[in-house]
Amino acid sequence: MATISHAAGKPKKPIYKDLLFQVIVAIILGVAVGHFWPTTGVAMKPLGDGFINLIKMMIAPIIFCTIVTGISGMGDMKQVGRVGAKALLYFEIITTLALIIGLVVVNLLKPGTGMDINTSTIDTTAMQAKVAGSHMKGTVEFLLAIIPETFVGAFAHGDVLQVLLIALLFAAALNRMGKLGDSVVTLISDFSHILFKMIDIITTLAPLGAFGAMAYTIGKFGVGSLADLGELLLIFYATCAIFIFGILGSVLYFYCRISIFSYLRYIGEELLIVLGTSSSETVLPRMIDKMTRLGCSKPVVGMVIPTGYSFNLDGTSIYLTMGALFIAYATNTELTLWHQLTLLGILLITSKGAAGVTGSGFIILAATLTSMKIIPDDALTVGLALIFAVDRFMSGGRAITNLIGNGIATIVVAKWEGAFDMDKAREELARR
Repeated sequence: MATISHAAGKPKKPIYKDLLFQVIVAIILGVAVGHFWPTTGVAMKPLGDGFINLIKMMIAPIIFCTIVTGISGMGDMKQVGRVGAKALLYFEIITTLALIIGLVVVNLLKPGTGMDINTSTIDTTAMQAKVAGSHMKGTVEFLLAIIPETFVGAFAHGDVLQVLLIALLFAAALNRMGKLGDSVVTLISDFSHILFKMIDIITTLAPLGAFGAMAYTIGKFGVGSLADLGELLLIFYATCAIFIFGILGSVLYFYCRISIFSYLRYIGEELLIVLGTSSSETVLPRMIDKMTRLGCSKPVVGMVIPTGYSFNLDGTSIYLTMGALFIAYATNTELTLWHQLTLLGILLITSKGAAGVTGSGFIILAATLTSMKIIPDDALTVGLALIFAVDRFMSGGRAITNLIGNGIATIVVAKWEGAFDMDKAREELARR
């Protein structure tokens, strides 16, 4: 007698056809190839880059369609402003907590203490090239950059915040047109369905992308760097886990009555894709779709998810405070309580622009510490070189924590706004 799926009454899908299983196998194979055949592993980089680019080309149009159809259906721009304000307030509270937790944990455990650093044996060339080739935007520059030079330019460059601005203006204009805008909304809605079908097709290549990215990472940087700075990596991932299950899990359960474990199972495929590619952008379209299916209204999803990619970077916030104090401990640089509080205040601002910078977390860390002058230049250069050696391995933790935080932020803001269907959420979580 054939095995029957309880949920759908259809034959159960073989495990080898399950995307979750395929991505797990791909990551394991990527680690193996990168470790045993590093040259081959490095050569696999185009597979990861190609998958990420395929996803990136879909992000701008999907965000535009989601926001326009959602807000047009809502018909009240005051509600849009209210949702945006609530989202930003939540982002600020949660990222502040992330920064504080990173600061507290690193002060308690003091990673880097006692390291015998020989500055003459540490190669800082790659790190200096990374910092020199990047530019961190100031606050005013960051805000002005949200306004695109041309309408098409925002889509061509794939800037999430620029597309968000255009979508808001477009939706506001449609609302003022009354019934005349209904046909346009219908057209955009139909077009969005096609886009999500395209995402389904592209996602079937996720195992290939995860394999390529992981093989490159291990082949390029080697597992040796993991052993050398294992304490920092262990403490960083443990802190992210504490934040996810302690802070985010508590918020999700006590405010929304959803278990963090159910939620993580629900986005399990997305988490593994992010782990394999070290990029949360690879699942942005899927998160928009999943949060909508979970019972969050389209306007809330359209506002919170894209905005969160720039303003709700929980994992990056933990990384910044932990990285800064690790450098201080590793180089025997004493930072007073005042230095640490000042660092915390500055990171509250600089961390908000991280998403707009290539190699975001590391560049923000380097730029912030360089400008503050609280660590001597020679010590800072060596400390940054140490973190740079394992930054690629830490980026997966940053991206996963950011992803989990943005999904929970969407649920919280939707519940806060009265735009969350709890019955639909329970049904979807049970079905998944």
